[in-house]
Amino acid sequence: MKADPTKALKIATIYSYGANEEDPDGIIDEENPDDTSALDQTSRDFLESAIRDYNEMFSTNYDTSSDKFQNYYKDVSLRMKNKELDLLIVVNMFLTGFDATTLNTLWVDKNLKMHGLIQAYSRTNRILNSVKTFGNIVCFRNLQKRTDDAISLFGDKEAGGIVVLRSFKDYFYGYTDNLGEDHKGYLDMIEELFERFSLDKPISASEKEQKQFISLFGAVLRMRNLLSSFDEFAELDTFKEIDLQDYLSRYQDLREEWKEKRKKGQAEDINDDIVFEVELLKQIDINIDYILLLVAKYHDSHCEDKEVLIKIQKAVDASAELRSKKALIETFIAGINDIEDVMLEWRSFVAEQKENEINEIIAEQNLKPDETKKFIDNSFRDGVLKTTGTDIDKILPPTSRFSKTSNRSSLKNKVIEILQAFFEKYFGLISADM
Repeated sequence: MKADPTKALKIATIYSYGANEEDPDGIIDEENPDDTSALDQTSRDFLESAIRDYNEMFSTNYDTSSDKFQNYYKDVSLRMKNKELDLLIVVNMFLTGFDATTLNTLWVDKNLKMHGLIQAYSRTNRILNSVKTFGNIVCFRNLQKRTDDAISLFGDKEAGGIVVLRSFKDYFYGYTDNLGEDHKGYLDMIEELFERFSLDKPISASEKEQKQFISLFGAVLRMRNLLSSFDEFAELDTFKEIDLQDYLSRYQDLREEWKEKRKKGQAEDINDDIVFEVELLKQIDINIDYILLLVAKYHDSHCEDKEVLIKIQKAVDASAELRSKKALIETFIAGINDIEDVMLEWRSFVAEQKENEINEIIAEQNLKPDETKKFIDNSFRDGVLKTTGTDIDKILPPTSRFSKTSNRSSLKNKVIEILQAFFEKYFGLISADM
């Protein structure tokens, strides 16, 4: 994965004493992030090397000395919570008293049991959103019996059926529960999707049929999200990527259409039960790096490989994130004949387009130039366009004391809408200091 520039992982490690000594009772000791004195020289040298890599990655200055190691511990903890680290390797650390809802997988190579096992597993069992509805535990020791015993002790004898997911086979092929109720498997869902909503014909304009498609495809997305935690899924999944992108594109089209209907009050029932799996869409979104790699491939073919061009178009249409950037991407592709370095040219192109567009918005809306650019730069830095508070008011043009308050409110809402569209178009494409 690290060889692929779009999948490079940020990895850290931390331990402080008795490297990998076995606890005969399987109970986790209290953590002591201050103490590295018990480490032998080989273990300490390796940890120093790992911390140097960490320092280089995040421009920090930590080592294994008492004060600095404590700060290293705190920094690692914070970066894990902020999703700045992809993988953290620990020995007897971060297993108690540490809470980061974004953690999704725990690899275990330790004979845990009872409350020590529950404490360790609990690092990753926090439900976060529709994407993270469970935690994933990968065991390198046979802990099945110990897991069942711990769940029974701290829950009840039947709790395992609630706490632990069913097998891959059940979710993939379907199953009948203890109450005799049948549950469709993933294969049944996608078969129904292909039969009822074939890609050979468009989805009807009927709200009833659209709701049925939205509901069914949403269920498919939820099941794919669950199955993705099983190793077998990648090998057995029969949903071709190109077909998935086409269905995602239709789903995105309907999402935008229903969003407009609700805004205009045209839907049959504004408070209907239609739910779009927005978080799941973000989870499977295609990033701009992938698109640029395809653009580079298209460029290397002297812009003759139309299959790559179609692949780019389908990928963009299928992505909630990239749809707002579609016109920008298409304009860039149209002018790549005469360039040498696609990645370098893309950065220059985006920076120039961003500057021109914000200047146009400032001129058209009569906004304060310096304040507006500072507001936008801060938005890119923070990752969100702040629409509450006084910041937005500071960029608006001055109004007469005799003007109606409603006019200023209307102007403010219009400016927010324009800047929000601008932010969504350029966010994720450039750094905040460009």
